[in-house]
Amino acid sequence: MERGQFTYHEIISQPYSWAAALDVLILQRSEIESIWEKDYAQVLFTGCGSTYYLALAAAALAQELTGIPARGLPASELWLYPQACYPRNGRVLLIAVSRSGETTETLRACQAFKEGRYGELVTISCYPEMPLAKLGALNLVFPSGQEQSVAQTRAFSTLYLACAGLASFWSGSGVEVFTGLPEAGVKILEAGDSAVKTPGQDSSLDRFYFLGSGPRYGLACEISLKMKEMSLSHSEPFHFLEFRHGPISMVNPSTLVVGLLSEKNRAVERLVLEDVRALGGRTLSIGEGSADVQFTSGLPEAFRNVLYLPVGQLLAYERSLGKGLDPDRPNNLGAVVKLA
Repeated sequence: MERGQFTYHEIISQPYSWAAALDVLILQRSEIESIWEKDYAQVLFTGCGSTYYLALAAAALAQELTGIPARGLPASELWLYPQACYPRNGRVLLIAVSRSGETTETLRACQAFKEGRYGELVTISCYPEMPLAKLGALNLVFPSGQEQSVAQTRAFSTLYLACAGLASFWSGSGVEVFTGLPEAGVKILEAGDSAVKTPGQDSSLDRFYFLGSGPRYGLACEISLKMKEMSLSHSEPFHFLEFRHGPISMVNPSTLVVGLLSEKNRAVERLVLEDVRALGGRTLSIGEGSADVQFTSGLPEAFRNVLYLPVGQLLAYERSLGKGLDPDRPNNLGAVVKLA
């Protein structure tokens, strides 16, 4: 069997998975809208590993679109330290995300949430027969995100898009704002595939940093995790301007800094990448326009963030192959984490 064949297929098939996910959202629009109340004291997104980083990205987007306070937290924190997570007054909307639907910490966090009667629970997963898909007041399942690989790629982007869809409904935007996204995904996969081969296969690079701010910080965390999982490389995520406050001391000619450029703050973010190049490091920028890899999607910024993911995933995939590893079989990992 060819190394990485499952991972590569799951990366390049993402636009079709997104189209299927949008169909699920349209079918369940009334249920999604009916669970939303403006008097929630807080919206919490939770998951483990990749889906914790998804929670960070989704919470930032949800607060940006709805104006309701939102946080992303690991499920283990909700389970073990609820007093540090939930407000003392007011109802909470908890959105629990899991690819497998059977991760122990997520299940226990949801069960404790229900027992504590903190508010309403929404679950988002890929497998309808698994325990998580039966716990919520609303259970959304996206089978198109199912995977054979251990490291999440298609599942992550599909579940993130689902969360973005919830925020879109709750802000009154609907799913029409995602029109053209699958088509844009096909185009960015073609551009990204060619753009990342050279740096991904470059053995002189030994440290990778991923920069993203606002809703893109959680996505930078996830892409950094993919680099760790698939290629066993030194990789860290940072907010753009925070990179100057210490981490920039690590930059040398063996460094690649990948910037997830925004539209609103692109000028400021590009200055950080210029600083990296002045210190001898290399950079790769991703964004709607004026970047090394360009979306040119024409979609509103809040609803095209998922397009950053395939480029970063392909970079990790190429790095893994370049090191003679198998992206389908990350070291020391399994597809599901279960506790005794």
